[in-house]
Amino acid sequence: MRYGVPISLMGLLLKGGMNSSLLSTAAIAVVVIMAMLITLRRWRRAGDQLLSPTLQLGCCVGNTAYFGIPVALAILPPEALSISIGYDFGATLLAWGLGPIWLAGSQQAGHPQRWRVLINHLSSSPASRGLLGALLVMATPWQATITAALWMPSRVVIVLALIVVGMRLASLSEASSIASKAEVSEISESIHPKHLNAALGCKLVLFPAFVLGLSLILPISAFARQALVLQAAAPTAISVILMAETEQADSNAAAQLIWRSTLVALITVPIWAVLLKTWAERLGM
Repeated sequence: MRYGVPISLMGLLLKGGMNSSLLSTAAIAVVVIMAMLITLRRWRRAGDQLLSPTLQLGCCVGNTAYFGIPVALAILPPEALSISIGYDFGATLLAWGLGPIWLAGSQQAGHPQRWRVLINHLSSSPASRGLLGALLVMATPWQATITAALWMPSRVVIVLALIVVGMRLASLSEASSIASKAEVSEISESIHPKHLNAALGCKLVLFPAFVLGLSLILPISAFARQALVLQAAAPTAISVILMAETEQADSNAAAQLIWRSTLVALITVPIWAVLLKTWAERLGM
C-alpha cells in the first residue's frame, strides 16, 4: 500500500487531467474541511465535550480515495472525475499535513519545529507523491501510453485497498476481543455511544450538507456539485486511525467511527446521490 496508493492516485490524476478545476476543487476541499474543524473546535471550547480532536478529524476527513472516488466512477459521468480527484488531493494533503498537529493539540502546535513536522507529513503524503509522479509523466512523450497502462491498475488498487481496510478493522476488533476486562471497561467508558453517534451524524449528514450549502453559491456545474457532496459524504478515512495511533490520541474511538461510518455510508451515500440527482433534475441544473 505504500507504493500502490501513490501509483493509483497518479493514474487517476493522469486520466482526469491536470486542469484548473482539479486545483480549485482541492482548494475547496481544504477550505470546507478547515472551516468544519474550526467550528467543531469552537463548539468544544464553548463547553460541549462531545467530540474529541480525533472525532473532530473523523467528522471531516473521509475515505475519498477508496470509497468516494469509486462511487463517483460508478454514478457520475467521466467529466466529474477530475472534481473527485481534486477533492481527494486537497483533503489528503490537509489530513496528512495538519492532522497529526491537530490531534496533538496545543503541545505540538506550540512546538518550535511545527513547520518541519508539517513539511515532513506533506512530503510523505500519498497525494503529494502521486501528484509528483503525474507531473513527471506529463513531462515525457509517453504520457498517453503510461496513462492507459496505469488506468486499470489504479482501479484494481482501489479494490485491494478496501480489502486492506477490512483486514485492518478486523484486526482491531480481534485485538479488542482478547483485551483484558479492565482494558475493555476503560475503553467502553472513554468511548460513549453519544459521542460516536454525534460524530457519525456529523460526518455522514451535517458535513455533506455544509458542503452542499457552500457549493450552491459557487459557479460550478451540477455534476461538480454532486461530486463534491458525494466526496464529503464518504465515511471516515482509515488515515485517521493511523494518525491517532501515532499521536496516541484516542485510536479506539477512531476505529469505532471508521467501521460504523463505513457501514452506514452504504445507505447514506446512495440516498445523497438520489437526492442530488433529483434536485438537479427538478431545478434543471
